[in-house]
Amino acid sequence: MPGSSPAAWQRTAGAFTAAVESGRLDLPLPGSGATWERWAAFADLAGEDLSLARLGEGHADAIAILAELGGPRPRPDSRWGVWAANPPGPNLTASRHRGMWVLQGTKQYCSGARVCTNALVTAAADDGPRLFAVAVGNLQPLEDSWPATGMAGSDTLNVGFSTIPGVPIGPPGGYVNRPGFSHGGAGVAACWYGGARAVGRTLLSAAAKRDIGAHALAHLGAVDLGLGTARDALRKAAHEIDADPGDRHGGGALRALRVRTLTEAVATDVLARTGRALGAGPLSHDEAHSRAVADLTVYLRQHHAERDLALLGERVTEQGAAW
Repeated sequence: MPGSSPAAWQRTAGAFTAAVESGRLDLPLPGSGATWERWAAFADLAGEDLSLARLGEGHADAIAILAELGGPRPRPDSRWGVWAANPPGPNLTASRHRGMWVLQGTKQYCSGARVCTNALVTAAADDGPRLFAVAVGNLQPLEDSWPATGMAGSDTLNVGFSTIPGVPIGPPGGYVNRPGFSHGGAGVAACWYGGARAVGRTLLSAAAKRDIGAHALAHLGAVDLGLGTARDALRKAAHEIDADPGDRHGGGALRALRVRTLTEAVATDVLARTGRALGAGPLSHDEAHSRAVADLTVYLRQHHAERDLALLGERVTEQGAAW
């Protein structure tokens, strides 16, 4: 309607475009010696807007993937996404047609579907799972496929591909078998940490302004311990990646599982404790806080809960533990 305010995805799209054009997302590559600087930037984005962080992290991840797998150099003004989810249901296939690769089907969970100019997408091919670079202009976003309240601004739509040309990036299986796959997975936890930190700061701010009572202060103390532990774990993981960017010692997958699982647990605890300490007030009257809580609740479900804990247990059984 004329004069109506822009939708959440349009506001986030504008902020994402500005972040790309300003150079804010020109970040150090994972393992370059400044991985913590990269992750701190993700956390800061998440503190502003978790949907913006989701798009910014995806763009930065795409740039890193292209560099690692020898893909084309992105245009300075291009906005990239990584669309690699493979949940049950419709999916994408790739086949050769007249000497080129073409993609057909539907890809689910495509964040930034209407603002990205390009995307890296996974698809099933005859020789195995492959990664392709595509231009987004001719794709078909399904606008009603992301009705979520949490992460509404991320515009994470299903996208239809109708004989769309794709440029293969790396060999079959190269996307998940490269060292950077684990590095990028750990980087997502920096976004969760930044979102949890923003939620926790609402509690900290309330305590600085008034007497919130002993029980709420106890929750604040637990939030402080949790966020400090998550920050230190992320910083340690970043330094370990910088020390072994090619993952020669084979610790990348276990490291990513540990830091993701820890950060998810801390963020979940921060959500619960802040709500219990402050009650319905901030959720009812503080738009930024209520949106951050809704967004973080959805974003954390990129962690697969007990499935990831079981996988962590398997890897610890195989590789041992230092405790």
